[in-house]
Amino acid sequence: MHDSSKKSVLVTGGAGYIGSHAAKALAARGYVPVTYDNLVYGHRWAVQSGPFVEGDIGDRDLLMETIGRYNISAVMHFAAFAYVGESVKKPEKYFNNNVTKSLTLLDAVLESGVRHVVFSSSCATYGTPDRIPIGEDMPQRPVNPYGETKLIMERALHWYAGAHDLTCAALRYFNAAGADLDGKLGEMHAPETHLIPLVFQAIDGGRPLEVYGGDYPTPDGTCVRDYIHVADLADAHVKALDYLVGGGASIAMNLGTGQGHSVKEVISVAEDVTGREAPHSFVARREGDPAILVADPSLAGKVLDWHPQYSDLDCIIRSAWKWYSEYSKQLPV
Repeated sequence: MHDSSKKSVLVTGGAGYIGSHAAKALAARGYVPVTYDNLVYGHRWAVQSGPFVEGDIGDRDLLMETIGRYNISAVMHFAAFAYVGESVKKPEKYFNNNVTKSLTLLDAVLESGVRHVVFSSSCATYGTPDRIPIGEDMPQRPVNPYGETKLIMERALHWYAGAHDLTCAALRYFNAAGADLDGKLGEMHAPETHLIPLVFQAIDGGRPLEVYGGDYPTPDGTCVRDYIHVADLADAHVKALDYLVGGGASIAMNLGTGQGHSVKEVISVAEDVTGREAPHSFVARREGDPAILVADPSLAGKVLDWHPQYSDLDCIIRSAWKWYSEYSKQLPV
């Protein structure tokens, strides 16, 4: 029997990397996360909190049925394709899934009377920034279709909220990294494109890491990124939901630490943590990779009282290595 005394939250893409951590954080705060995922990229083993509905966000009937069955009060929307390189080659795939199907989800939200949406957006909406750190007031000029689809959905939410009884928080994350501190949830993508798991694969005897570009105008020539622990990201989503439920106005916020680390730094810390060498070589830059992306996260600090607890690079890499070395290999990809 569904416990109606606890507020239920529909977590689309909740079997994915960030969505599954958010579901766990919701459960820890007394919400009931209802994971809704088509398992194209998500994993059934990652659904460790609350009920699971296997479905596509383009399936309006199933969405309406799920919202009704579980008396959903809010939506956290993570479901999206997120490979930047693929989005350049197959923009149609990204616009169909990340925009068209997301609008179907929003139609279901409006029709069912759900009033709060927390949206997984991205620093990719800024494109190549004019200055660092990146504040929310900076122009959003995406340089790839993935970033464009996230921006379109931010704008749709803005206009939908203005026209209807709806409030939204768009959370623009920087580089999600790390793994659940219990070691039971972590990052597993096929193909894997995130730096830290790729470093681990190189350490573990897989193919050497290819570092895209060693000639950037940065202190050591490699790209600098703002790495944010996935547990801190999950915490921000719950705080954003609490903020909306408490009457907060629609808002867009960066989620980052305000501090950047270079690719070489990440490799070096991973070698320290594991006590092993990470074979790597330098290859040409990737098109559209800015030299430095670092957030100004002060708005989320002010509005949500959100301050990352686990996002120093050592903690990120230790948690990710524990997951990678102890748990991930026992699981189906």
